[in-house]
Amino acid sequence: MNFSKILSLILIFCFSILFFNCKKSENDKETILKGTATILVDETIKPIIEDQIAVFEGQYKASVLLKSRSEKEVMLAFLKDTSQIAILSRKLTSEETKHFEQNKINPKVTKIGSDAIAFIANKSNKDTLVVLKDVILFMQGKPQSTIKGLVFDNPNSSTVRYMSELAGISEMPKNGIYSFKVNEDVIKFVAKNDGIIGVIGLNWLYQPSPQNAALVNDINVMSVKGVDSNKFFAPTQNNLAEGKYPLARDLFIINCQGYSGLGMGFASFVAGDIGQRIILKSGLLPIRTPGRKLTIKTNSKNDEN
Repeated sequence: MNFSKILSLILIFCFSILFFNCKKSENDKETILKGTATILVDETIKPIIEDQIAVFEGQYKASVLLKSRSEKEVMLAFLKDTSQIAILSRKLTSEETKHFEQNKINPKVTKIGSDAIAFIANKSNKDTLVVLKDVILFMQGKPQSTIKGLVFDNPNSSTVRYMSELAGISEMPKNGIYSFKVNEDVIKFVAKNDGIIGVIGLNWLYQPSPQNAALVNDINVMSVKGVDSNKFFAPTQNNLAEGKYPLARDLFIINCQGYSGLGMGFASFVAGDIGQRIILKSGLLPIRTPGRKLTIKTNSKNDEN
């Protein structure tokens, strides 16, 4: 075999490798509906996001890794670029937005629905009503005869942040306030202990973990009278829709990828028809009510006979 033939074979071999590598690279490229991404999720809304990811992965060639943490832990990781996608029960603060803008990233914020903070009590507690003003005063360190104690999920959670802002306090009082690690712990504690009010993300009551499903039957979800209200309202889908429940909160997907990747595709999916149906079915409030398709049949001659 002469030198020219050997050179030709080498060139063909090199071009083949280059072609297949380029093809593989193109196949592995992340798009809005294909690829791999990590999403940081506020632990209080973990169940509904797990449902969304399961359906999304089932429909597209996508792999989404969910990392569930407290709100403060999510933001610390988000700002350190551990992940470029986060799902929170609030928008970014001005300082957080400025951080991303300084890195030449314009955060894309998509509202996907509404959740709520719920108060729960042991089934043996006959009183299923709670006055929000009493809870606020208790958190301000002013004892209330109607409240023996409050138990939260995590000191760094969105639940604690929300209620602290409402009470106008920078830190919780040492007496009568307890916290664990996750929402599941709150359900367990309240189900087994009388006289304590649990403060929890509503999503965990509509979609409890398999371990906690039976325990939900041992608690009461309390109706709340808002600060400027004369009536008590339960955290139902209807009351959220009508703006009657005083502790409602919006949910957002915040995408800082800076390109058309899975963050954009997943946000569009959750805000779209299928994602909104999943939220509606979960008991939370979607940003829009999915439409229904009606099939109208006319009677045939055979039906008339």
